[in-house]
This record gives sequence, structure tokens and C-alpha cells, in this order.
Amino acid sequence: MKDILQELERRRSEARLGGGQRRIDAQHKRGKLTARERIELLVDEGSFEEFDMFVAHRSTDFGMQDERPYGDGVVTGWGTINGRMVYVFSQDFTVFGGSLSETHARKICKIMDMAMQNGAPVIGLNDSGGARIQEGVASLAGYADVFQRNIMASGVIPQISVIMGPCAGGAVYSPAMTDFIFMVKDTSYMFVTGPDVVKTVTNEVVTAEQLGGASTHTRKSSVADGAFEDDVEALSEIRRLFDFLPLNNRDKAPVRPFYDDPDRIEDSLDTLVPDNPNQPYDMKELIVKIADEGDFYEIQKDFAGNIITGFVRIEGRTIGVVANQPMVLAGCLDIDSSRKAARFVRFCDAFEIPILTFVDVPGFLPGTGQEYGGVIKHGAKLLFAYGEATVPKVTVITRKAYGGAYDVMASKHLRGDFNYAWPTAEIAVMGAKGAVEILYRSELGDADKIAARTRDYEDRFANPFVAAEKGFVDDVIQPRSTRRRVARAFASLRGKNLSNPWKKHDNIPL
Repeated sequence: MKDILQELERRRSEARLGGGQRRIDAQHKRGKLTARERIELLVDEGSFEEFDMFVAHRSTDFGMQDERPYGDGVVTGWGTINGRMVYVFSQDFTVFGGSLSETHARKICKIMDMAMQNGAPVIGLNDSGGARIQEGVASLAGYADVFQRNIMASGVIPQISVIMGPCAGGAVYSPAMTDFIFMVKDTSYMFVTGPDVVKTVTNEVVTAEQLGGASTHTRKSSVADGAFEDDVEALSEIRRLFDFLPLNNRDKAPVRPFYDDPDRIEDSLDTLVPDNPNQPYDMKELIVKIADEGDFYEIQKDFAGNIITGFVRIEGRTIGVVANQPMVLAGCLDIDSSRKAARFVRFCDAFEIPILTFVDVPGFLPGTGQEYGGVIKHGAKLLFAYGEATVPKVTVITRKAYGGAYDVMASKHLRGDFNYAWPTAEIAVMGAKGAVEILYRSELGDADKIAARTRDYEDRFANPFVAAEKGFVDDVIQPRSTRRRVARAFASLRGKNLSNPWKKHDNIPL
């Protein structure tokens, strides 16, 4: 018996070493942790239960039968994050560069199937050279098996991808179908075709970092939702995000203890909106001041800054926040901001996370660039997302809500539950100057008359009371009491029960 136990421990030790100490040292020299070190940081201490530690590949081509390391380049299993269950796979770059083989894919598929059966999220830590060339089509089949599970799991369990090294070719499509993608600066990249292929085909000379680094995907492409300085920060921030999310679409997000009075009055909000309607202010200040303990987890911070998305807690409960940001493009909606917000709204709706919307939007960004880029279709994505959402929706209009953008931003007409306005709100088809120039075109030569007409239009429409008279705004509230009013609104909506007509699925404008 003793010999058998010693043999078991010997094999376990061998499996834990992955590709060997030399390759582990090389991984550390690149500023990267190993697959197992990453899991240890991600899950609660001592909670990880590993599956398939002794699985080895079956390939015999190209001399592969002579090297069959345990684990086959991926560590899989389950553990807990702050006591809540999670399934994890972590690719091991020390074993064949983390390349995906048939058995590697089967290990990932096994834990994804278990996650679906048991209603728990999946977190994938990606660090892979791509498909294992020696296995040919078998490795490609393995990718497709993973893709199919990503698709089936979408909207059922949260899926989070962390890119912690290379992720290229077909490998990028699995993270692309997950709910959130995060990257590590300087050590991770994603692209469909690498710099060498790009140079051969298009003659463009570009580095891996320029083509698919963290900066590219967080600022330009919006493929990634955030980037972190190193592996340690990335994993600690994933733990923080995990705490905002439910385990599955039939579960509620966790309710955390809170020490912030829901009735807290914030006097500084009374002066947040400047007297000059064209002067910007920082909408993040409002978000932070209404959140429990000022805790705000922002999503896609570096992309489409004219709209803000992220999670807060109110009375300990997760709330998704969407807000126009007057500091960037005056808070206009455009192609990028519409896509960013629409995806976030749909995520919240899929997982029963209530949505809080702060509105200060002068309209959609004009110009040929936007029209040629399809702003009509992209703007419709956000409209569609808000309109189909059945979760509790609370909207606060702080200043401008003009034209079609007023409708799009969770208006009462899109089944908003509580629609509040500050006294500074201006709800109208357009700004006073533009409206007067259309209505009184014949008087444009008389500056005094136009000024008088503009003042008259502002007096009549540059306020929230016309909309309030029609019931499109439920109440005009004091800015200082926003946290209290929002908290009470969401508390009253905890039993909300609304469903859409039966359909196989919708056909959102893509």
C-alpha cells in the first residue's frame, strides 16, 4: 500500500511541474505566473478541486508519443471565490506552449458541461500558442466543441475570459463569445492572424502588441473590457467582479453587507450640473456618490468614454449602471457607445441585474463617418436592448435629453419603471437654438427677435415639467436625494414580474 501511495504522490508531483522547472522559470522571467499559481490566487485558499490531472494526449505523429506530460497543457477543476462556486480552466504555457489538443479541449468541455449542470460560472485563464499543429484537424475539432459550449452557456451562466499570454487564430473566438474579456498589459495579445501573416498578405509591418495588445483591444476594438498591470492585479480584480454577479440566470446576485445609509443625503449633487448648459461635468461623481461605500466597478473604461457602464451596489444589491458622460463628446451617443451600452444592458437583463440609467444626452453624433458606419443600426441595438429588458429599470435625467436619444436612454416609453428628472433636466426634441432656427427661419436676420424666441423656447421646454405633466417623468426630484429615491425605487421593484412574448429568439439589429 505504501508503494502505491508513494507512486501516486510521485505522479502528482510530476503533474504539478507541467513542462518542467526550466520552463516554469522561463514563464516567471516573462513576468507571468504558471497555470497553477494563477488558480491559487483566483480561488479561495484550499478550495480548488482538480479534474483530469493525469490526462495525456494520444497523438503518435511527429514523435509526439515520446513526450506525454500529465495534464496536457491545461489545469481544470472547480473551487470557490468568497465561498461561491466557480469552475476554472487555466492553460499551461509550459506544456507545448499551452497549445490545444483533442484531450486538452475535452478537459475544458468537461468542466463547462459540469458548470451548466450545476449552475456555476466558468472562468478561463488563456495562455496558449493556439491549435496543436501535430494533431491537425483533431485540434480544430476540439476548438469547435468548446465554441459550441460557449454558445449554449451564453445567458445561462456568466463566462469570464482572462487573456494572460498569447491567444491567436481560432483560439480568440472562445473568449469573444464570453461575457467579459480582460487582458494583462505587455504580456498578453489576441489576434486572428499574427504579424507575420499580416506582413505577407497586406505588406503592413506591425508588432504583436500593436496588432492585438491590451491597449489595442481596450481602446480601439472594444474586444476587451479591461486591462491590468500584471497577473496578480488581474486575478484580484476578477475576484472583485465575480462578487457582483449571480451564479446563473435563475439565481440572484449576492446581497452583501452594507454600512452606507440608503437615505443618505448628498448635498454636493445640488451643484453638480453647471449653470452653463454647455459646460461639462463628470458623471462618475454622481455614480460614486449614490453607490454603497462609493464602490463602482467600471466595464470598458477606456473605450467609448462618452458612455459609462459598470456595476454598483445599492442596499448591498448589484445594480448595472449606464450613464452618458458629458466630459466626452458632450455625452453624445455614437456607434461605439451604442454597441458598448447595448451589450452591457443585454448582459444585465440575461442575469436579472436591475439597470440604473443616468441621462445627459444632446442626441446622436452627426456626420458622414457615423452615417456611413451604420449609426442607425448600431443606435438601434441600444434601443432594442433597453426595450426588450424585463429587469427593474430606473432612469434619472440630470440635464439634456434631446430627440431620439431621449427615447433610447431607458425612457418611460421603453417600459422604464421609475423615470425621474432633476430640476435641471431639459427634455425636448432638440436644443433651443436649433429649434428656433427651424421654427422661425424667416426671422433669422433679426438677432433680437431670435434671442427672444430662444429665451421663450427655453422657458417652455428647457425644463422637466412638460414631460412630467404628460406622465413621461414620474417625479422631479432634488439632486441631493437621488440615492434615497433610487434605493426606494429598486426596493419596490424586487418582486417585478414581466415577460416578453414567446419566441425562439429575437433578431436584434447586428
